[in-house]
Formats: sequence, structure tokens, C-alpha cells
Amino acid sequence: MLAEWPPSEPGPTDFWLSDLPADTKLKTLVRLAKMRWRIEHDYRELKTGLGLSRFEGRSFTGWHRHVALVTAAHLFITRLRLKNPKAAGAA
Repeated sequence: MLAEWPPSEPGPTDFWLSDLPADTKLKTLVRLAKMRWRIEHDYRELKTGLGLSRFEGRSFTGWHRHVALVTAAHLFITRLRLKNPKAAGAA
């Protein structure tokens, strides 16, 4: 069991259960636990910003094409984001 307890909070705020081997490093456990946020963020971006939830077709082929194009758009946006990060704010 992994618990997150920020210094400013009176108690733990998040908990994760793991079935990884007992000798797994704490850094690895934390990285894997926090990865869930990234997945949920990407899924929300796919649905709201890129139109994943807007498919109204009836065939598997149409749905497959729609998902493929949305995924390609997400890859393109992610590559742009990694290549040209936002400029730092004024200090």
C-alpha cells in the first residue's frame, strides 16, 4: 500500500494498492501510481479537445478510422508540446 501525505494536510490524501514484488523501489512505485493522472488527462483531452466522443457512425470501420485519426492528432499535438514547450513566465 502506498499513501500520499502532503506536509500541509492533516492526513493522507491518496492511497494506492500494489501487487508488485516487495523489493520494488519506492521511486518506481510512486512513478507508476502517479502515471494514472497522465492517462486520465490524455483521455479527457482526446474526448473534449480532439473529438473522440463525437463519433456518430454505425460501422466498426468508420469508428476505427475515427479513433485512428484522433490518435494521430493527439500524437501530433503531444510532439509539438514536447518540441516547443511554453515559454517561462515573467519573473
